Amino acid sequence: MEARRVVVTGMGVISCVGQDVDTFWKNLVSGYCGIDYVEEFKDMPVTFAGKVKNFDAEKYEMDKPFIRKQDNFTLYAMAAAWQAMKQSSLEAGVNIDPYKLGVYVGSGIGGFDVQYRETAKMIEDPTGKWISPLFIATMISNIAAGHIAIKHQAKGPCLDIVTACATASHCIGEAFRAVRHGYADAIIAGGSEHASIPLGVAGFYNAKALTRATDPKYSSLPFNANRQGFVMGDGAAVLILESLDHALERGATIYGEIVGYGNTCDAYHATAPRPDASTQARSICDALSEAGFDPSKDNLYINAHGTGTHLNDIAETLACKVALGDFAYKAHISSTKSMTGHMFGAAGGAEAIATILALRDGVCPPTINLDTPDPECDLDYTPNVAVHTPLTLGLSNSFGFGGHNACVAFRPYNG
Repeated sequence: MEARRVVVTGMGVISCVGQDVDTFWKNLVSGYCGIDYVEEFKDMPVTFAGKVKNFDAEKYEMDKPFIRKQDNFTLYAMAAAWQAMKQSSLEAGVNIDPYKLGVYVGSGIGGFDVQYRETAKMIEDPTGKWISPLFIATMISNIAAGHIAIKHQAKGPCLDIVTACATASHCIGEAFRAVRHGYADAIIAGGSEHASIPLGVAGFYNAKALTRATDPKYSSLPFNANRQGFVMGDGAAVLILESLDHALERGATIYGEIVGYGNTCDAYHATAPRPDASTQARSICDALSEAGFDPSKDNLYINAHGTGTHLNDIAETLACKVALGDFAYKAHISSTKSMTGHMFGAAGGAEAIATILALRDGVCPPTINLDTPDPECDLDYTPNVAVHTPLTLGLSNSFGFGGHNACVAFRPYNG
């Protein structure tokens, strides 16, 4: 079967910097930080996160009985998918065969809050008689994809990829391959997470992964010599990937084209990246090769994984150098996690959307608070202020616990 071109025809996002794509993008470009104090964390060593505030699931055509039963990670995923499907104007049975519409939406952790609450009940009463009969069906990480498929009658391939911080990028990359090779005409792809709960904070803090900063607005500091760790963030981000022929046939608006994907594993350590960055670089190289990268013609933007941990930032800097050689110093790079915090399983989806919009508008969002660059992170990380420049190629990097690496490449759609 001849490989098909794959385009993006819809996007949706729920995050601490915006609960729709336009607000999300406007705030990223302006350098707005959505990280703030969380009352629930007031007695904990970390008192802030990139929480979603004033979320109203009913806005996204979910009814109250359904809302009451679900973990927030499912509600966020449903809301982002609803936005993306509305923007794409896809409708199963109307302008797409339901068996050719798929869902690849994952979560790094799944129903963390539900699991915490139900476990507390079990500890209090070991008989288990108070455990909700809906516990399993609201906790498992595939349930968001399942409910999205039910809502939109997507009867094609439906997968929940779980690769920690790389989850959404792998969902997008694998969806790209499925559409490219004809297993679906369109796939709802992305990720969702609601891990910013006290148990999550305690776990990541005691693992020495979270920042020890005290000012929420100066806490997520990718590539900054003052960085002390990442900041937790919640939300969801979903893209509609569709074959170009199918999109053109129905007259869809096209926001960008996905042109490459790299997927490797460090095979090194449970949490630390491979120090020589060879495997991370390979994922970047594979995406660049498939995208037809030409250093003599391309103006490249990279949305970095950029968590603000000491080891990750150095390894990612090295990975860019290994993959790009001297061109690494010409690339425009930024970490939008400086504004959103780390959205874990949703991060790759949100950052893919940011990459697509950077290409569309010719603007690189900034890495805010980059006032003291780490000498070992010496590339152009777009410090503090957005940069306007015509862009021809964009990469979104995601590197997760377990050594899971993903890189997704996009280009503006030019017919």
